[in-house]
Amino acid sequence: MDVLDRAERYLQLHGRLIDRLRFEALFRDGSRERVLDVLRCYQNADGGFGHALEPDLRGSGSQPEPVEVAFWILDELDAFDSPMVPAACDYLARVTAPDGGVPFVLPSVRDTLRAPWWQTDDDPPGNLIPTASIAGLLHKHGLAHPWLATATAFCWSKIATVRETTPYEARAIVTFLELVPDRTRAEAEFARLREAILATVAFDPEAEGEAHFPLDFAPEPSRLPLFPQDVLDAHLDALVAAQSDDGGWGGNWLMWTPLVEHEWGGYVTVHKLNTLRAYGRLAG
Repeated sequence: MDVLDRAERYLQLHGRLIDRLRFEALFRDGSRERVLDVLRCYQNADGGFGHALEPDLRGSGSQPEPVEVAFWILDELDAFDSPMVPAACDYLARVTAPDGGVPFVLPSVRDTLRAPWWQTDDDPPGNLIPTASIAGLLHKHGLAHPWLATATAFCWSKIATVRETTPYEARAIVTFLELVPDRTRAEAEFARLREAILATVAFDPEAEGEAHFPLDFAPEPSRLPLFPQDVLDAHLDALVAAQSDDGGWGGNWLMWTPLVEHEWGGYVTVHKLNTLRAYGRLAG
C-alpha cells in the first residue's frame, strides 16, 4: 500500500470521526461539510471550543487553545466563511486579558481533567500561544472582527520584547509573521529573531523526545526563509520514513493517558499528510 492507503487504514482503526472525515475531505474527495458538522459539535454556546478537540484538554468547557485547533481545521478546508469563526472571535474577545492577548489557558481548566502542563495563575496574562497563530490565520483569510485589531497590536508589542524564545512560542511567532499583512514590519522582526527561532529547532531528523523539527515551523513552503531546501528535503525524507508500520504518525510528547495517543495520532497523521502534499511528496 502507498502512503495514503496506509494512513487511511490507520485512521479507520484509530482516528476520531473528525480526523477520518478530514482525511476523506482532503484526500478522497469526501464532503467538507461533514467535517464542519462534526466540528460544530465541539463548539460551545459561548463560541469557544472544548470537548477534547485539543486532546490534552479533556473538559467540555471552552479554552483558547482549542480555538486554534479549530481554526487550523477550518484553514485546511478553506472554510473561514463558516459562522463558527465570528462566534469564536466573540468568545476570544470575552476572555482576552487586559494586555490584549488571550491567555495560554484559563483558570477554569483546574476543574477539568487535563494533561499536567495545563496550569495557570489566577489572573493569567495574554500569551503569544495561541494569540499569534489565531491572529495570523484570521489575517490569512481576510476576516474582519474587532478582536483581531486588539490581538494584532498585542502580538506586535509582545514580539518586540522577545530576545530568546521557546519552540512553541517560536512556532506561533513564525505563523504570525508569515501571515500578517504588514510585510515590511514582519520581515524586519523575522530578520531580528531568525537566529533565536533557529535555536529552538531540532535539525537532526533522528532527535528523540519532544523535538521540534524544521517541518513543524514550515509545514508548507514559506515566504520566510528559515530553512534551505536541502534541510527541508532531508526532513521530508525522514517524515516519509517515520510513517509507522500501522500507517500513522504520532506526537512526540508525553501521552499521559492511552486515549490521547489515538486521538493525537489521527490529528497528527492528517497534518503530516498535508505537509507531504504541500511539498509535492504524495503521488497523484
